[in-house]
Amino acid sequence: MTAQPNDLDHPHDLVGIGIGPFNLSLAALADGVHGGLDTVFYDQSRDFRWHPGLLIEDATLQVPFLADLVTLADPASRWSFLNYLKTRDRLYPFYFAERFHIQRAEYDAYCRWVSGQLPGLHFGHQVDAVRWNPERALFEVDFTQLDRDGEVEALGRAHTRHIALGIGTEPYIPEPLKPLVEAPVAPVIHSADYLAHRDRLLAAEHITVIGSGQSGAEIFLDLLRARPTGREKIHWLSRTEALAPMEYSKLGLEHFTPDYTRYFHALPERVRDDLLPRQWQLHKGIDAGTLAAIHDELYRRTLHGGWPDAVLTPGIRVRTAGRVATTKVELHLEHTQQATRTRVITDAVVLATGYRERPLGHLLAGLDPYLNNDDAGRPRIDEHHRIALAPAVTGSVYVQNAERHTHGVGAPDLGLAAWRSATILNHLTGTEPYPLPRRTAFTSFGLEGLDRTRRAYTPTDLVPLTEAR
Repeated sequence: MTAQPNDLDHPHDLVGIGIGPFNLSLAALADGVHGGLDTVFYDQSRDFRWHPGLLIEDATLQVPFLADLVTLADPASRWSFLNYLKTRDRLYPFYFAERFHIQRAEYDAYCRWVSGQLPGLHFGHQVDAVRWNPERALFEVDFTQLDRDGEVEALGRAHTRHIALGIGTEPYIPEPLKPLVEAPVAPVIHSADYLAHRDRLLAAEHITVIGSGQSGAEIFLDLLRARPTGREKIHWLSRTEALAPMEYSKLGLEHFTPDYTRYFHALPERVRDDLLPRQWQLHKGIDAGTLAAIHDELYRRTLHGGWPDAVLTPGIRVRTAGRVATTKVELHLEHTQQATRTRVITDAVVLATGYRERPLGHLLAGLDPYLNNDDAGRPRIDEHHRIALAPAVTGSVYVQNAERHTHGVGAPDLGLAAWRSATILNHLTGTEPYPLPRRTAFTSFGLEGLDRTRRAYTPTDLVPLTEAR
């Protein structure tokens, strides 16, 4: 494995690992930096893919179209969603459609348009290792180039001053259900693969959906609409205490602003860890419109008497699971409030159990001697979205959507993508190619914000809580 002849003499300014929406945003904004940046981005997929299994008909994004790859940092960018519409002669139809929340399939098509034209994106390239070369003061990035069938075609190495990790998340499968997913007799699939298995699921006599978030709700609704009235035979189970709506009030949404991100980052580690699970309704609830559509569909099926054969039960934990006669699945359930147990026999299961951040340990093993982790063994990440490394490493490793423990619920939110990308580029260049707003929320999340309203408190008035007592 050898470097390109001029690679060491002319290293990249930035190598991006992973090409999802967040690194695609970074690449698009880097393309607009005056004077140019030498950037290259690698992804092992053959082309851009954004949750293809969940591009259900009529399913919409939960953020407005302004939360595209670039607009909230650079509205004049040629990579904006509105410019995408213009190049497709669809600007006027969109104008008359009055859609503030676009369909997921349209967002995917927009990202594909960007990824198909933006220079420096290399699909079919699997990054294997990252190391720091102290003699050259550069990062070494080893990769494998794959052919269309995913077979090894060539090995390569890139040298770069900085790295941006955007490897995304992976489907989460609860421990009791892992053996069932791995044995493909009766369909037990994660929601990430829903559309690929939809016909097989609909052919099942009885279907169980597990998970109370937006994906679970959309899949339940899609299956319900496709089943005959009175013979729906669908169970929808969730661990949460209610099939609750997502917090979508205007002031509630200010938790997804740079102001709140800065506030959260400044909190002590133990406070952040305690706070995150209690904020589940900010990002794990269900869109009120989807809940209304589910109720409307269920109500429609009562018009001629009787109730639909659909069971919706929150507060349920799956204790264990197994197969029955090879073609059915047995779920052993516990109601957490009643402390009662039962079992359900079903023909197919959809796990709408969400996603988890992909672990960085394997990819960053070569940087392990330089890492500065927190008390829980996670990377410390500064306000510039940069992993804390030993002073001997003069380059930066930035992260995208791997910093919820340091930056809060907004880390995976598309609405903060452009702001985070701009923050990274401003820090990387040491200039300000993208001036960012100093204030983004009406809410003052901490006492230090009260001086905005010309009240009595200012930052110099604050004392530690122990002293105040």
